[in-house]
Amino acid sequence: MSSQGGPPHASKFRHLPRSTSDPEQCTLTGTELLRSPYFNKGSAFPSEEREAFKLYGLLPPNIQTLDEQVKRAYQQYSSRQDPLTKNTFMMSLKDQNEVLYYKLIQDHLREMFSIIYTPTEGDAIQNFSRLFRRPEGCFLNIFDRNRVSDNLTQWGVADDIDYIVVTDGEEILGIGDQGVGGILISVAKLVITTLCAGIHPARTLPVVLDCGTDNQQLLNDDLYLGLRRPRVRGKEYDDFVEHFVQSARKHFPRAYIHFEDFGLSNARRILDKYSSQIPCFNDDVQGTGCITLAAIMAGLHVSKLKLTDIRMVVFGSGSAGTGIADMVRDAIATESGKSEEEAAKQIWCLDKQGLLLKSQTEDLTEGQHAFARSDNEWKDKDTKSLLSIIQEVKPHVLVGTSTRPKAFTEEVVREMAKHVERPIIFPLSNPTRLHEADPKDLIEWTEGRALVATGSPFPPVKYNGTEYEIAECNNSTAFPGIGLGAILSSTRLLTKPLLVAAVQALAAQSPALKDPRKGLVPDVTNVRGISVQIAKAVVRKAVEEGLAQEEGIPDDEGELEEWVREQMWEARYRPLVKADG
Repeated sequence: MSSQGGPPHASKFRHLPRSTSDPEQCTLTGTELLRSPYFNKGSAFPSEEREAFKLYGLLPPNIQTLDEQVKRAYQQYSSRQDPLTKNTFMMSLKDQNEVLYYKLIQDHLREMFSIIYTPTEGDAIQNFSRLFRRPEGCFLNIFDRNRVSDNLTQWGVADDIDYIVVTDGEEILGIGDQGVGGILISVAKLVITTLCAGIHPARTLPVVLDCGTDNQQLLNDDLYLGLRRPRVRGKEYDDFVEHFVQSARKHFPRAYIHFEDFGLSNARRILDKYSSQIPCFNDDVQGTGCITLAAIMAGLHVSKLKLTDIRMVVFGSGSAGTGIADMVRDAIATESGKSEEEAAKQIWCLDKQGLLLKSQTEDLTEGQHAFARSDNEWKDKDTKSLLSIIQEVKPHVLVGTSTRPKAFTEEVVREMAKHVERPIIFPLSNPTRLHEADPKDLIEWTEGRALVATGSPFPPVKYNGTEYEIAECNNSTAFPGIGLGAILSSTRLLTKPLLVAAVQALAAQSPALKDPRKGLVPDVTNVRGISVQIAKAVVRKAVEEGLAQEEGIPDDEGELEEWVREQMWEARYRPLVKADG
C-alpha cells in the first residue's frame, strides 16, 4: 500500500519554486534522514526509498500509510491527561515528523486548536525554561548586536525565507512579559500560518529579540534561559529593532515580517515606523481589526446598513481596540471617499479614563490620538459612563476589548437596542471570564435581534425556538491568508487598501450572508479555503496598486486561484529523490 498521500492533480504552475507537486530532492541518508523532521516519514517510507536512502534495518518492516500513522499518533495524544502535556507531546512530534504533526492537527483541528495555540500555548510559554528540550527558532540578544547578521545567515540564502514572526516577549497572550519564552509564540503563529494558509514550514523563521525581562519571577528563576536583567528600553532598544529589521531585509529581501506581542508602548510605533518601508504586519493591532471589521461588514449586510453610515463605540482602547477602530475608519474612508479624520468622527473610543478627549493629550497613547473627541462636543455631558455615551451616540456597533467582565449590562444593551433594529455587539475580551457580556444574555435582552460575535468559542444560543450561532472573531481566519497573499505577490508594502481588500474577501464568506442565524464570520475549521480567497484579494489589490513584485501573476480568476493553491504546502508525503550531497 502506498504511503505517499496520493499524487496531486497536474498543474500548469508546478514549475513554480513553491510548488509541492513534484518529487523532492534529498541529500540525507540513514539516521540523518530519520532525524530530519522535514524529510522524515518514519514507518511510511516506501520500499524504494528505504533502499535508496539506506533505511533498511533502521525501521520496522511494515510499511504504513500517513492515515495509519495519524491514527497511532492520535491514540498517543489522547493518552495524555492534561492540556499542557498534550502540548508538549505535539511539540515533540513536530520535532520528529512535520508532515505527521500537521496532518494530525488538520484531522482534529477543532479539538487541538486550543492545545497548540491559545490558551494552552500560554502555559507552555510560561514554562518554557522548565520544559526546554531543544531550541527552535532564532534567539537574538540585545547585547550581541554585532552577531545579528551572522545569526540570520544560518537560516539560508535570500530566497529561502518567506515569513518571519518576531517578538520581544513583552506582552504575550494576555499573560504579560515572558522574556525569551516568547520564542514559542513566534513558533505557534507560524504553525497557524502553515495549517491555515499553507505557508511552507521550511520557509518560515521564528525569532525572539531578547531584551531582558521585567518579570520578577523569571529574574529569580535559576532555570530561566534568557537575559536575567531588566528590559532594555529607549534608544538602545530602538537601535536593536532597527538592526534586526535591516539585517533581515538584507539577507531575506522579500520576506514578510510579522511583529507579534510587543508591549503596548512599542507595538504601534514599531508598526507605524516600518509599515511604510517594508511588507510587515502586527496581528495584535491589525489582525484583530481585520477579523472584527469582517464581522461588522457581515452584520451590516444582515441589518441592511451601509458601513459609511454607521456609528461605533469601542469600549477598551488598547492595541486591539484602537486597531479595530483604525480598520473601521480606513474602510469607511475607502468606501466613502472621506478623509481619515472625517471617518474617525463616526467612532467613539473609551478607555480607563472614559471617553477619549483631546484635552487628555498627555495620557493618550499613539493609537488613541486619532479618536479623541473635541471637549466642546461633550461639554456638560457625562463622559465616564458607558450607558450615558450609548444614550448620546446611539451606536449601531458596540465592541468590547476592555477585559472588564459584564461591562455590557442589561441596561446598556437595552438602551442600545432602543435606537437600532439589529444591534451589533461584540464582547471580544479574552479569556472567557473577562468577556463584557454572555452571548445568551445579549440575545435575550434584545429579543433575538442582536448580532453577536465573541473573542472565544461559545455554543449556539436558543431563544424562542430559534438557534443562533455565535461567531468567534478568531484572528487565525485572517492573518494567515493576508500573509499568503503578501508572500505570493511579493508586495513591496502591506498598505491599507490591501488590508481592506482582505477584509472584504473574508466578509464575503460569512455564513450569515445566507442565513442570519449563522455566524458572522466563518469557522476556523474551514480556514484553508477562506485563506485562498483572502490571498487572491491581496494579490489582486497589490497588482492594482503597483506594489506586486512577483512576475507572471495570472489575470484570469480561475487561473489565479490555481496559482495560489499550487503554492500552498500540504501535509502529505512527497516522493524523495536522491540528490548529490
